[in-house]
Amino acid sequence: MRNQAMARSLILLLAVLLGMASISGCNYERRVKDSTFDYGTRQKNDPKMHGARMYGTITGHPGQHDNAWLEYSSLLSTEVSNINGVAAGLVMITDKNAYAAISLDWTGVGTKKSGGRSSREQDNSGSTKGVYNINNGSPHWNNERMVGPYNSNFTVNDHNQISEELKQTIAVQIRKLAPAVQEVHISANQTFVNEILQYAKEAWSNHSLTPWTESFNVLVKHQFAGGDELPVPLNILKQKQHASPAKRD
Repeated sequence: MRNQAMARSLILLLAVLLGMASISGCNYERRVKDSTFDYGTRQKNDPKMHGARMYGTITGHPGQHDNAWLEYSSLLSTEVSNINGVAAGLVMITDKNAYAAISLDWTGVGTKKSGGRSSREQDNSGSTKGVYNINNGSPHWNNERMVGPYNSNFTVNDHNQISEELKQTIAVQIRKLAPAVQEVHISANQTFVNEILQYAKEAWSNHSLTPWTESFNVLVKHQFAGGDELPVPLNILKQKQHASPAKRD
């Protein structure tokens, strides 16, 4: 009888230990999915998605991208760059909106909604061979770009393919520091990111962005509102300005 009692006690103890391990494992899994290491689970009650949607078209105003002024925000750019999954971020603030141009590092699961590793837009295999461009063996990087097709942080052509959880995380952080913005628009499109870099460089050089407000509006309308007018790269606009001094503002 004593042996049977001891056996039952051991079985009960083992069951309790296994249950505790199971609960601990579930809690750990839940914490990971709730964190910024997971942008793809879309589980119920994920704290990243609590509250109303904070990004994208919200106001419904037809002239939402007709910005009167713009400026580069160093503070917001740093904060967005520090978010897990974001390799680097550039944030422009206007009288209406915040625009975040981001590149990705895939440290967060589910950063892109579909496609997976096979759909990545960058070929970084040249880094193992000591070259930049794996196709032609060139070691040179274009310093005018923030991202490119080779040995680069990652981009997503269609901003609608960025995880809603990541966009919400970015938008919440921006709105904490800039509560007056009406809308937050986020893109990891390669062309858009590189173009926003040019506007940021103007700000870094203490040049006024006022002459480029309309060209910026064309850029963001094309990216976020399906604008038909194609944006002219800022470096081309600057070349034209320098070629026609009489037309300068």
